[in-house]
Amino acid sequence: MVKKARILIVEDDPLARKNLHHILERGGDYYVVAAAGGQEALDLLARQNFDLVLTDLRMEKVDGMQVLAQVRKNHPHIEVIMLTAFASVDSAIEAMKRGAFHYIAKPYKIDEVRAQVAHALEKTRLKQQVAQLKEEARLREGVDCILGKHSRIQELIRTVARIAPTDCNVLLQGETGTGKELFARALHQASPRAERRFVAFNCAAFAQELLASELFGHEKGSFTGATVTKPGLFEVADGGTVFLDEIGDTPPAMQVKLLRVIQEKTVTRVGGTDPIEVDVRIIAATNQELKQMVDDGDFRSDLYYRLNVVCLEMPPLREHPDDIPLLADHFLKKHVEKQNKSLSGISQEMMRALNNYSFPGNVRELENLIERAVTLGTGQQLELDDLPQEVREIALGAAEERERQPTLEERECEYIEQVLEQTGGNKTRAAQILGIDRVSLWRKIKKFGLEP
Repeated sequence: MVKKARILIVEDDPLARKNLHHILERGGDYYVVAAAGGQEALDLLARQNFDLVLTDLRMEKVDGMQVLAQVRKNHPHIEVIMLTAFASVDSAIEAMKRGAFHYIAKPYKIDEVRAQVAHALEKTRLKQQVAQLKEEARLREGVDCILGKHSRIQELIRTVARIAPTDCNVLLQGETGTGKELFARALHQASPRAERRFVAFNCAAFAQELLASELFGHEKGSFTGATVTKPGLFEVADGGTVFLDEIGDTPPAMQVKLLRVIQEKTVTRVGGTDPIEVDVRIIAATNQELKQMVDDGDFRSDLYYRLNVVCLEMPPLREHPDDIPLLADHFLKKHVEKQNKSLSGISQEMMRALNNYSFPGNVRELENLIERAVTLGTGQQLELDDLPQEVREIALGAAEERERQPTLEERECEYIEQVLEQTGGNKTRAAQILGIDRVSLWRKIKKFGLEP
């Protein structure tokens, strides 16, 4: 079902207003609203959505030019057609310069009004299509940088696409190297703030006395060495996104200041007294259990809930190992191009080793291993020997452990332990299930060290 276009008529003459309303409703599938003056029109525009405004030029108090100016400022997607009984070249040119779609002189022809309305609405439709395509492109550009076929990664990508257009604060939790900053940048790039700054700040990288100066800025002479006034990162990122990494390492005093920034949307420079308004979206990240820190009294609960509007849990690489080949190939291409080398790929032996490795450093460690291999490798492709010895040994040990078949005794021990767990430690019932007497079960429990 096609949505009806919404048209706002602004006309202070009752008869002219009624006639225009009738012309438009009879001439097309439109929803028409009429305002008796400029101020009433502005009030309606503040409360309702419209696709087109037809306004008289000469009106008392708030005239058509003022209506046009407010529409262009606050509703740039809405086209405006000017109507006037005082037609002149000068007023027509002035209206067009200020952004009017067209200019119709009274007394107007009905067909002319209907034609211009149809043309204006078509332009609005095209502008909306362009805006939608730009929005879709921005979303794709944001999430396209995230690689992963695993269901958990795909769910994170879908969540990023859903929340990116909003202004809600986001908390990213996960081990070091799981890609928290990558997801933060994707959120920014897919958001309406993408044209403004993305500022990343590591809260654990600065001493407590420097945190306030870095984040909020300082005035000249506010402390020794403050030879010039310096805006803080929140000011620099105004209109954009601030990424606060390692938020769990923020000292209590700074937690209070961050809470005030979120609540009041202002910062005060060190040594200053005047609050400065800032419009930023905050994305915070931590490799710690922030909720546990709240329970332990090490992190403010009010700040936690302000940051944790939406929480994204970054899975460690060992929990989506099927993405290792995809990521390894991506990093290979990246660093081959960066180092201007010629490599055909990764050998099967090296890829098997990567698949068997647990990656305690997660995706960041995988990239570092590939970069190192590209740098040091001398063959046509990356080989197993291009990995560090300790990585090869760990991967080989993990592969052997997986391939080794358990002995009969190990299987017996595992089965007895499983039955005991199922029976809640009831040895009589366990012996019946196992088909042995209670004494034999007791001996096996002792033999395998299964005693509680």
